[in-house]
Order: sequence, then C-alpha cells, then structure tokens
Amino acid sequence: MSQFNNVSVVKKANVYFDGNVTSRAVILEDGSKVTLGIMLPGEYEFGTGAKEIMDIQAGELSVLLPGQDAWLDIAEPTKFEVPANSSFKLKVKTVTDYICSYID
Repeated sequence: MSQFNNVSVVKKANVYFDGNVTSRAVILEDGSKVTLGIMLPGEYEFGTGAKEIMDIQAGELSVLLPGQDAWLDIAEPTKFEVPANSSFKLKVKTVTDYICSYID
C-alpha cells in the first residue's frame, strides 16, 4: 500500500533525541494508530509497551532486537517486529524513513 486513506493526523509531532528522531501519529479509519517518522544518523534505544511493527521505507541501519546477540543490518525496505514491553537498539547510518504500527 503506497498511501493511507480516510485518516486523521495528530498535529503535534513526537520529537526524540534532541530532534534526531521525529514522527507524527496517524489514526487509521479502523481506529488503529501508526506513526510516520524520520531518524537521522545516530544510536538510539527505544522502549515499547505495545507490540510494534517497524516498516523501514528507506535508509540504512542496524537493529538489536530483544533477546538477540547479533545486530540485524537493514539496507532496503523491510519490516521487523518488536515484542510488547521490551526495548530495542538502533544504529542509524543514513537518514531513515519509517512507519511504526502498534499492535494491541
């Protein structure tokens, strides 16, 4: 899917890590939420309450998922899942465009 239809956008941006990671929340027609964001190069750690699906649209990064010892290198559009109530680390190498879906 190349676009979201019939949505509402929360006007206030989510800004993390001194502005190096930003996103906007989009409420889909069924009431579920996704965020659309950009990450600048750097190293970040995120915590999550809900299960997340990170859909990388563009960029180069490495991710260390919970319970894993090896970093996963990402250099093309792909998705990865993060379990609920966990944290994950990112090493963002180039400007990265992402969509994050929250699963109840």
